[in-house]
Amino acid sequence: MVCYVIPAVAAIIHYVLRKKHKTGKNSLAHSWLTLLLSGGAIFGIVDHLWNGELFLIGENLGIDILLGITITTVTIASWAIIVLISQFNEKEITTLPNS
Repeated sequence: MVCYVIPAVAAIIHYVLRKKHKTGKNSLAHSWLTLLLSGGAIFGIVDHLWNGELFLIGENLGIDILLGITITTVTIASWAIIVLISQFNEKEITTLPNS
């Protein structure tokens, strides 16, 4: 039951890479991704604490890792959709005629 480790590692890696590269350092969208990945990891930790299985490793480690990868992939896909919607809304706002 270590599925929360994958989004936690992804959040840490993304945060470190974002701080190293100037392009994503101040990007609001990349801040969102770090927060979403961190939230996914925190949710997993709380869930496992609640069920008393924080450091347990399930019978099938591969399934646990696959679940963590799925959680991370869905989080990143959701983030991409949020960014696209945000960019679309910004374009819409900037193209509105002045009243």
